[in-house]
Amino acid sequence: MSNSGLATVKKISPNKTAPRNKPITKITIHHTAGVLSAESIGNVFVSTSRQASCNYGIGNDGKVVLVVDEKDRSWCSSSSANDHQAVTIEVSDSSTGGDWPVSAAAYNMLIDLCADICKRNNIKSLIYDGTSGGSLTSHRMFASTTCPGPYLLARFPAICSAVNARISGTSSPPVSQSDTFTVRVTASVLNIRTGPGTNYGANGSINKEGVYTIVETCSGIGSTKGWGKLKSGAGWISLDYATRL
Repeated sequence: MSNSGLATVKKISPNKTAPRNKPITKITIHHTAGVLSAESIGNVFVSTSRQASCNYGIGNDGKVVLVVDEKDRSWCSSSSANDHQAVTIEVSDSSTGGDWPVSAAAYNMLIDLCADICKRNNIKSLIYDGTSGGSLTSHRMFASTTCPGPYLLARFPAICSAVNARISGTSSPPVSQSDTFTVRVTASVLNIRTGPGTNYGANGSINKEGVYTIVETCSGIGSTKGWGKLKSGAGWISLDYATRL
């Protein structure tokens, strides 16, 4: 049983049951209830006093940490029956409180990671039906918790659609999210695109660093952190060259 090549950080937790006693047939998505890097997520679970872990963590910048090998069961979802069957993923929030949002980079990587897990473990389709019987489950199904938070939970159907398009090899549209926040542009010159990607034409540029309001984020060609739609309506900018405030 292999691990995902998307994980660029490795911090193996001692908190696990080795090996798992069931084949992998599910994915369980959690949120960290805080803004964390991949390294910080791994560090949370290295102590035996924590008595908890996950298979993977996704930092706010989209970087992935391997915490428990897929061949082993993590201690993550308050259900041994679920965790013996599931690859568990902790996703960093981009801010605390409210609906506990996640960044475009983390969200896009979550879809990439889920698709990779499904392909390698022969999960034919990722299904969310609101019960523990689906192949996409959540912590709240097994414990009195709001995890994975309203933001991610509301997007479970969209996550399934995007992942299943990857599994089947059909084309899928860029993943878009309504999300209003401000950014500080860090580039001296940054192109504004007519759509979310470098495959769209330029529609002017931002010629000085400044603060701008983003009203929507979307995955797209040419940006690892995703694209942000400007409130002014001028177009989209690469979030690789902007810092969220």
